[in-house]
Amino acid sequence: MSYKTPESVLVVIYTPELDVLLLERADHPGWWQSVTGSMEQEESAQQTAVRETMEETGLDANKYPLQDLGYSNRYEIYDCFRHRYAPGVTHNTEHVFGLVVPRQTHITLAPREHLRYIWIPAQAAAEKCFSPSNQAAINFLLKGRS
Repeated sequence: MSYKTPESVLVVIYTPELDVLLLERADHPGWWQSVTGSMEQEESAQQTAVRETMEETGLDANKYPLQDLGYSNRYEIYDCFRHRYAPGVTHNTEHVFGLVVPRQTHITLAPREHLRYIWIPAQAAAEKCFSPSNQAAINFLLKGRS
């Protein structure tokens, strides 16, 4: 079995007007989040952010301002996801990025990963996310824009 690497990215995609893209997880309906994904061997966090953005939304992150927000989170992996990691792995390090795209940007979902998407004002997006680190990343972006 191939296990996930306990190092990942979180990419908050948003418009200049601070509407945030949220994706509903296919494996947990009702759980909304930004783009996330594990790093692969020999891949930088930036490369992972570009790859995961393309896989999950169809957007080429190289065409827009992709910002490394300069911090990462270390958190305990949810029990329901632990089987994806090697035995004994309990924590993940998540590198946080922001991606600014124009309003009305077309999204193409990966149907195995997400059921639907919404564009929602940043404060409401932060409240809707199931993940505390995702909420914190959106709030970080809000603080930087006010």
